[in-house]
Amino acid sequence: MTDKINIRKLEADLWQSADLLRAGSKLTSSQYCMPVLALLFLRYAYSRYKMVEAELLKNRPMRGGRVMPVEASDFAAKSAIFLPREAQFSYLVCLPDDQPIGEAVNHAMTLVEKQSEQLTGILPKTYTMFSDELLRELLRIFNNKTLDEIGGDVIGRIYEYFLSKFAKAVASDDGVFFTPKSLVKMLVNVLEPKQGVMLDPACGSGGMFVQTGDFVSEAGMNANTQMTFYGQEKVEYNAQLCLMNMAVHGLNGKIVSGDEANSFYHDAHNLAGKCDYVMANPPFNVDKVKAESAAAAGRLPFGLPGVNAKSKEIGNANYLWISYFYAYLNDHGRAGFVMASSATDSANKDRDIREKLVLTGDVDVMVSVGNNFFYTLSLPCSLWFFDKAKRLENKDRVLFIDARNYFTVVDRTLNEWTEWQLKNLQAIVHLYRGEQEKYVRLTADYQKEIRSMAAEVRNRGEEFSNAVDEDTRGHFLGLMGWITDAVKDKFDVEDLKTRLNNQIDQTKQCMKCSATAIKKREVKAMRMAGEAFIAYLNEILTVIGEYEWLTLKFGLDGTYKDVLGLCKIATIDEIAEKNYSLTPGAYVGVAEVEDDGVDFHERMNEIHAELKRLNGEANELMGEILKSWEEWR
Repeated sequence: MTDKINIRKLEADLWQSADLLRAGSKLTSSQYCMPVLALLFLRYAYSRYKMVEAELLKNRPMRGGRVMPVEASDFAAKSAIFLPREAQFSYLVCLPDDQPIGEAVNHAMTLVEKQSEQLTGILPKTYTMFSDELLRELLRIFNNKTLDEIGGDVIGRIYEYFLSKFAKAVASDDGVFFTPKSLVKMLVNVLEPKQGVMLDPACGSGGMFVQTGDFVSEAGMNANTQMTFYGQEKVEYNAQLCLMNMAVHGLNGKIVSGDEANSFYHDAHNLAGKCDYVMANPPFNVDKVKAESAAAAGRLPFGLPGVNAKSKEIGNANYLWISYFYAYLNDHGRAGFVMASSATDSANKDRDIREKLVLTGDVDVMVSVGNNFFYTLSLPCSLWFFDKAKRLENKDRVLFIDARNYFTVVDRTLNEWTEWQLKNLQAIVHLYRGEQEKYVRLTADYQKEIRSMAAEVRNRGEEFSNAVDEDTRGHFLGLMGWITDAVKDKFDVEDLKTRLNNQIDQTKQCMKCSATAIKKREVKAMRMAGEAFIAYLNEILTVIGEYEWLTLKFGLDGTYKDVLGLCKIATIDEIAEKNYSLTPGAYVGVAEVEDDGVDFHERMNEIHAELKRLNGEANELMGEILKSWEEWR
């Protein structure tokens, strides 16, 4: 847990430092985005270069009493980029002040491109527009030694974090280049890619490839040997972000951009009927697509959507995308994509295409997603999943999940699914597919994590216990042992919840008591330590809450059942009865709202009375302020 918290803080600190520099310059976010991300990429390349170099030198043969120098081919064999001295981050950081740093960074980017065919012509060489002071400070910020000390794919994670932050400020032609991580992870979790050809025909900054690579790697396999990645991206800027993103994560891919990558008119990689996996977040509700050109480009197994007779244009291209995703699949392929929520129930030609699609038996899972999951849009959306190799029991069935009320609030304008929420939604899919053993493993993982977190309580409370007075300390430490004892021999979440809530209450009381018993200058540090400890206890309660959310619905053994307001398995006949709607809410129904015992009208009267009282007090206070002002004058 400590590493996660440190990385989170490191991400925020690095972004804040870099963004402050931009705010102090005359650069726009669009001008700043690509060069900053390229510096992060260079920092990643250097970190990996040093790690691989150390590995190579361990058993390096000697000649004439000297160790044989490493060569570019040695690094290529380790999926790393060889960096000439002038392209190494340490060289740039240490350049004397009298040398033009912008030209040096431009040269470094050119040298890197010479070592990687995938990056040729991709990296920016616009660093002379930066002031020397700003560029040197950026290099210093990214030279943070913590990046190497934490290890793992930390820089890749930070790259994605920076992408997400830039996504709020940088707009491409269609306003989107970044799909939020939790949506991408949900797609990958349901598709469960293992090996084969994967296509994203609207690849943006490459999040689908990165998460697929992570999924394959976590299964103990090498993503570059198991998967072949293909992408199409009309906007050149986005394609450059994609190639850098893939390079930061050590992935190889074939990405086409520009006019020939316009998926409405081109199958740029000739992959119709050849893909094991298709993933995408295409632009929604695109209009003015030339019908004749789209028809000539093929990949329309269910025909064209509605065409305007006068303009000969398709007014809404959502079902073009949906048709393409299906057409790209081979006979055992799976597809998962984000789509406008309106597409699940649209009428006319869209409805006819949807009927044909449902009757194939290859629609697998439909998920409704609530508002505020995107950085630049607040609209709801749906996740669609196709599977051409469904198990026989599910061939004429579709799993519907309504997740519009299941999410975590990040801030006022952004929601997401946490890791545990993603696992819970994935668990429903596992049960639908008859994979109970995966569900049981998840409940065991929950119990292991909760036990581990509870066992860590004493260590987590140490900073607070050292900050309070001696009398409070003894009482506080006794309570922490009470929590640790709760998970030693049994696993009773209700008991543990009670103990955790008591500990939170007692910690608040300890903070209050100790504030009067210690020196004033020590109070702030004590309160900060207490609040950090309470936050950790609430983390445990959050994990317990997700565990109960799942197990109270499907038990510890994982017996699937339709849950009102959440999920339902519907047959093709049931879907036909609803005019081939694929809207989850049409099938799962609405969960009953528990009566909280509060009389609505009585409570509203109380609120109005309280508001009237507060307004009266405010008026009295304003009168006193005006009176004092007149006396002062």
